[in-house]
Amino acid sequence: MKLLLELSFLGTNYCGFQVQPNGVSIQKTVQAAAEQAFGCSLKLTGCSRTDSGVHARSFYCTVEGERCGCLPTERVPEILNHFLPDDIAVRSARVVDDSFHPRYSAAGKEYHYLILDSRIRDPFLEGRVYRSAGNFDTTYMDYAAEQFVGRHDFAAFMAAGSSVTDTVRTVSMCRVKREGELITIAIAADGFLYNMVRIIVGTLIDFSCERINFPISEIIASRDRTKAGFTAPPEGLYLWDVFYNM
Repeated sequence: MKLLLELSFLGTNYCGFQVQPNGVSIQKTVQAAAEQAFGCSLKLTGCSRTDSGVHARSFYCTVEGERCGCLPTERVPEILNHFLPDDIAVRSARVVDDSFHPRYSAAGKEYHYLILDSRIRDPFLEGRVYRSAGNFDTTYMDYAAEQFVGRHDFAAFMAAGSSVTDTVRTVSMCRVKREGELITIAIAADGFLYNMVRIIVGTLIDFSCERINFPISEIIASRDRTKAGFTAPPEGLYLWDVFYNM
């Protein structure tokens, strides 16, 4: 039996989702909780890796094991949360077909990046936003963000050294919104390259600070990582949603 779990987590204390030899991962923590709850060894597969310090509002993973049907599905979130730390929660659970894969069955993902435009830290947001007093021109940033929408080769927005050869992705939404000191950059696409969101954010920040003076379209066309902006820090990044056709 295969269950699809929807998770929310703060990534501050973790080395990312995937198991790593040098840190505590979300995957290892959730798997340990699930094995306690179900009383058997399980296979746990995530929809994405996520970097160290990255958060998630809706992250999906499957668990498979011979005893996955021993608990009422509607009670699985409550039972698993009993074994999980406060910075990870199971929000929902459902039975899925054996052919379902949380990564390869996804039709797209949406990320949000949060910036606190302030010189003063907010203890309620520390570690959950990128704080930078940049006097950001969010109207201009939103105008620049629109240029990412469409099907493009995003090689210029991929981390240097990545082994991915197909760098074409379709961005369906990219917008920038301000509420007081808090700026949200939302990006949805059919897929993302390694560090693509954080590099897009860094480029929009550079645009706002007028450190880059040519249009997004030229950076995209260049396919040159050095033409794009810096890689924004991980603490402001959230996997906001994953889209499935089911």
